[in-house]
Amino acid sequence: MKFYNTKTRNLDTFTSIKEGEVSLYTCGPTVYNYLHVGNWVAYIRWDILVRTLQASGYHVTRVMNITDVGHLVSDSDDGEDKMEKGARREGKTAWEVAKMYTDDFLDGMHKLNLIEPTYITKATEYIPQQLELVRVLKQKGYTYQIDDGIYFDTSKFPSYADFARLNLDELKEGARVEFNREKRNPSDFALWKFRPAGEQRDMEWDTPADIREGDTPQKGFPGWHLECSAMAMDRLGETIDIHTGGIDHIPVHHSNEIAQSEAATGKPFANFWLHNNFLLVDGTKVSKSLGNTYELKDIAEKGYSPDDFRIFVLQSHYQSESNFTWENVQAAKNRLQGYKAMAQMRYQPAIGENSVDFVSAYTAILEALQDDMNTPIALQILSDVDGKVSEHGIAEQDATNFAVFLSQIDQLLGLSLLDETDITDAQKQLIAARGDARAAKNWQKSDELRDELAVQGITIRDTPAGQIWSRI
Repeated sequence: MKFYNTKTRNLDTFTSIKEGEVSLYTCGPTVYNYLHVGNWVAYIRWDILVRTLQASGYHVTRVMNITDVGHLVSDSDDGEDKMEKGARREGKTAWEVAKMYTDDFLDGMHKLNLIEPTYITKATEYIPQQLELVRVLKQKGYTYQIDDGIYFDTSKFPSYADFARLNLDELKEGARVEFNREKRNPSDFALWKFRPAGEQRDMEWDTPADIREGDTPQKGFPGWHLECSAMAMDRLGETIDIHTGGIDHIPVHHSNEIAQSEAATGKPFANFWLHNNFLLVDGTKVSKSLGNTYELKDIAEKGYSPDDFRIFVLQSHYQSESNFTWENVQAAKNRLQGYKAMAQMRYQPAIGENSVDFVSAYTAILEALQDDMNTPIALQILSDVDGKVSEHGIAEQDATNFAVFLSQIDQLLGLSLLDETDITDAQKQLIAARGDARAAKNWQKSDELRDELAVQGITIRDTPAGQIWSRI
């Protein structure tokens, strides 16, 4: 199994730290608003990663965080906490906003049939672990304090620029982040922020005396980057197998995670780093000002299912940009409809020889996913199977193998093909009557029966092997 590893910039053969076990961390949502389609694309990508690892024989222990505090609107650790901003917008407390949007996120995961992580960790529930990480970093000489908080000194971590291939000499004010003039280096980042003077926050904690400088008590809250390191290492250990996230995390968030984690432990933080590319909407960046921040409810209101959206996502590779348009979602729906019609063939076995080796087909699909999660190739193989089944049908003696294949595909791709049900006995009788009418060349009667079935959502296709039905 191979994955493109951002850490090495190579397609690396995957080996886990512990045989048969994989530790995996996924950057989760900041729960201050509803997720848009671009956010959900990432979670479908990493769901396929989990399914591929499981199908390859690994037991996966996965952590996904819920950022419910500390994610500021600026990468420079300036500006308002997104949770406080959401609270003001909603007229609720930050705690109420966090619960509302966390619940919505978990509901969306269920709708999209995403495998639930082993641990879903909320940043607000790991404050002691985060403070302990700051304490360790201070003891090792990596921190300093300025007016607005405690910062990590990146100049003391020589390999800071390596992961994102940053040129720190060219990192001037306003280039990558808005420069705070109290910071020693533009790339330094907040580990723990202090409550601004005169500001009241819903979410804040005492800053321990052995972490801060001076005798004045300070209320504060964790930095976004600190949260992920603390939660990942608490649940998965000091070195994990795989860390996932978006490519926008590479130059700041993930570089900072690596710096603080490895400075604290002296060990690699993660052996594999996988990053998904952006989703465009109508060829442009997702933006509220453009009105293209579509949500799951918008997809449903347009008449598309979660599986339609999943197929749309899988039609592109996780490293490539994808483009969300309603036309592209419709194309995915059409493709899925073909897969559903194929699944319905298990209720219509025919006498003859089957043209598909289902064991080999499944193996080929799994191998495509093991090759850097090549979902477009996996779907192409499945479409080839669909074409052969559609043309030749399923031999009666292969009906069991076909059902097993569908079950394997559902598990591997997160689909629901086995949910396709048989038609009723009354509908089967109508199909048989239509067959009799065609045999008697009673075309009018045949057409009337076809129309009656169509009203019931059943379409009929005439083939050399006989009539084949599928749902419209």
